[in-house]
Amino acid sequence: MIEPLRGQSVGGWDCHVHVFSAAAPARRGHYRPGDHPLAQIKVAAQARGVDHLVIVQPSVYGTDNQLLLDALAVDPGWHRGIVVVDPHVSDAQLDEMHALGVRGVRFNLVSPVGERTSPMQGFATLAPRLRKRNWHVQWYVGTEHLSTVAALHRDSGVTCVLDHLAGIHAGVAAGDPAWRFIEDLAMQGAWIKLSGWYRLNAREPYSELVPQVRRLAALFRERMVWGSDWPHTMFKADALPSYESTWHPVEVALGVEAAHALRCAQPVVYL
Repeated sequence: MIEPLRGQSVGGWDCHVHVFSAAAPARRGHYRPGDHPLAQIKVAAQARGVDHLVIVQPSVYGTDNQLLLDALAVDPGWHRGIVVVDPHVSDAQLDEMHALGVRGVRFNLVSPVGERTSPMQGFATLAPRLRKRNWHVQWYVGTEHLSTVAALHRDSGVTCVLDHLAGIHAGVAAGDPAWRFIEDLAMQGAWIKLSGWYRLNAREPYSELVPQVRRLAALFRERMVWGSDWPHTMFKADALPSYESTWHPVEVALGVEAAHALRCAQPVVYL
């Protein structure tokens, strides 16, 4: 039985968080995860009126999604998950994940221990089964990958979700070719995450990204979501950004009223 989403009228959405355990096996060559369980992010999120979380599989755990699935099982129906899977994952496993709240598969072409094979083959193998379950593909990419992402999704019937402003960092000029592919993806019905500010050549309060966000908002309109990117793996434990700081750029770029409406809306890609 597929668990329905609970508490639709309660609180808002943080659409990009991770959970970690220092005891879980992790890939080498990247950051060393500490202990950051679901209970920890719930405290920070609920203090800001956020009750629903989208838990995203981090690259360090590869296709071992157990921590994420265990976290979803803690509060059945309240949260959603985005997993990393082998393209030949069984249908039974996908159905079990769906019942727990998984709604998408992530491809990561940026992190040092991200995808080790071409996403083109994996996308083609998974696409029919993702369509069947109404799952999407979430991409963590640089602007140099946007043309490939646009080509893969065209006529695929699979919704695209772009992590961290689709890599549109503070140095991407108004006339950069990347905007052409962004416009293509927006016209295809893609979604974009307003998240990962510090991954985009910007520093708090991230003012240099406000023009980028406003231009993206004009393209994606209601197909935007916000994510805190908690627990901020780029930073040392004693220098983490505040939860509030990751929301502030949205209010500056969109205005307080529009930003509040965005955070409180139920994103259809996570139904």
